[in-house]
Amino acid sequence: MSPSLNLGIVAHVDAGKTSLTERLLFEAGVIDAPGSVDAGTTRTDSLDLERRRGITIRAAVTSFGLGDLAVNLVDTPGHPDFIAEVERSLGVLDAAVLVLSAVEGVQPQTVVIWRALQRIGVPTVLFVNKIDRAGADVERVLAQVRRRLTPYAVQLARADGQGDRAATVTGVPLTDESVVAGVAEVDDRVLAGWVAGATPRHRDLVRALRSGVRRGALTPVLCGSAITGAGIDELHRTLTGLLPAARHSDGPVAGTVFAVDRDERGRRAWIRLWSGELRVRDRVAITGRKPELVTEVAASEPGGVTVASVARAGQIAVIRGPAARIGDVLGRPPRRRAHHFAPATLQALVEPEDPTARTALYAGLTELADEDPLIDLHLNEVDGEAAVRLHGEVQKEVIAALLEQRYGVVARFLETSVVCIERVVGTGASVDRINVGDNPYLAGIGLRVEPGEVGSGITFSPGIERGNLPPAFIAATEEGVRAALIQGLCGWAVTDCQVSMTESGYWPRQSRPHQKFDKSISSVAADFRHLAQVVVMAALQRAGTRVCQPIERFDLELPDEAFGAIAALLGRIGAVTLDTSAVAGYTRLVGHVPSAAVRDLTSRLPDLTSGEGVLVTRLDHHAPVTDTCPPRRRRTGFDPLDRGTWFRRVPR
Repeated sequence: MSPSLNLGIVAHVDAGKTSLTERLLFEAGVIDAPGSVDAGTTRTDSLDLERRRGITIRAAVTSFGLGDLAVNLVDTPGHPDFIAEVERSLGVLDAAVLVLSAVEGVQPQTVVIWRALQRIGVPTVLFVNKIDRAGADVERVLAQVRRRLTPYAVQLARADGQGDRAATVTGVPLTDESVVAGVAEVDDRVLAGWVAGATPRHRDLVRALRSGVRRGALTPVLCGSAITGAGIDELHRTLTGLLPAARHSDGPVAGTVFAVDRDERGRRAWIRLWSGELRVRDRVAITGRKPELVTEVAASEPGGVTVASVARAGQIAVIRGPAARIGDVLGRPPRRRAHHFAPATLQALVEPEDPTARTALYAGLTELADEDPLIDLHLNEVDGEAAVRLHGEVQKEVIAALLEQRYGVVARFLETSVVCIERVVGTGASVDRINVGDNPYLAGIGLRVEPGEVGSGITFSPGIERGNLPPAFIAATEEGVRAALIQGLCGWAVTDCQVSMTESGYWPRQSRPHQKFDKSISSVAADFRHLAQVVVMAALQRAGTRVCQPIERFDLELPDEAFGAIAALLGRIGAVTLDTSAVAGYTRLVGHVPSAAVRDLTSRLPDLTSGEGVLVTRLDHHAPVTDTCPPRRRRTGFDPLDRGTWFRRVPR
């Protein structure tokens, strides 16, 4: 089997990564002519929104041959709202090409993606694109790279005639003093020979470069134009000569699911295979679940996705059958510094323009959420509402475009709001017994609610009722408790609490003479499921809750001259700075900011920093809201706090 390379193309939006993908495919003979982002004819941008806006939204895989090397190319998104899509694709790569513009240079998202590559440990090549554009200056960009990304950048190509359509690229010999000096900084053997006055041999420099790139100690820098094809030969030589190819490991099958989508034949999962082989009719256990039958195996090849009888280690496989989700694994993949995404802190209601399309909207949203775990969907069929938790405003456009393109549903989003939580502040208890008061159910339940450790979620304990109550009724009680706590006293989800059963009662399974089981005189699981919601909310009311808002940890890099304006803005929006450092004309601030203020900070950052500000935020913790009137969320469905209405609307 020929060697393969799973390669990612990553960049700040508009740096030209999709155009570079098209150029690589064209030079390899996969397509007859490079597609145009502006014309919407690119091979990897398949969504109408991608073509209309000229941005990549969903990661796409395509393949081409480069001599004996089979390259599986992953064209990843570049818009800030899709950094999560970028990061979850990086973990399955052997290497990456980070594209920069020779005109704009190192941009904010370039820094964000670079940090992600370094964190996950992906060997990276920098390609300075658009040398044919007016204002191109590769040397200026290289200086930015060394100042803002890495000082260990080794220039392997130079541009001639920059700013002109006829601009050309020449390779820098490995024995050039600039290359030797760069390699010597991270390789003691090359350094020793160089200091002694000996000229390093070409093969020793190649070995040292390969080792440095694989370890992330060195970063080759190339340049060219994806539009004209200048510099592509040098990029080819770097891909085949310096980057680490995939290992074709024998042994048990191991793989990582990094994408799920649907075509005209249904659902399919994209898997990076690390070892072993995957065949049609294999039964595979995904993330510890019961083995499921693989009904079809395909592999990404230069001609497209090709159905095959077997996929082998190193390949990108596409399978049907198992209900895999993004992030699932087969077997034991190698340890990678995979990123774990914090839950979204924004939420918006989505509804169809045509009220009769509500069922189709629900079905479409459910499928999209199944493909992408970053789409956190909450459906409430009682009130006819669908709420989607979001990581950014552009995500609304993406979901709306997919709903219209795939399912023919025109949807609109209502105003975005921040998602808070409720934490229990005291201890409360409540009891309902059979045939006592207005309890219509053949169930008796006593529950106690008390605070839990931060981050513990909801812990349910049968307490002393374990063994006194059939397991099915205990399970139904827990199900009812968890369902009720989705909406607390102020409408937000309740978390970090302990719920314990204190007593119970039920009527054993009975039947009338000469008849089968009679529900009217026998307790059923639904009795406990319904009553538990009323009892736990009564206990919660006695315990009390506190609304807590999401707090983001921000990492902000800005030019020194913008520090005063940014510091004033951070103070106004309630941010707290924890650490400050300065390097080469830039100040880096780390601290906490309420999620509700992130949009304001993001929108004002470009103007206050002349477009050079780099902001990364991630959910860090939840803190109590200090307002005397904390934010409330409208309750949906039947309210178990209203006993009379609940008992009428939720009969046994």
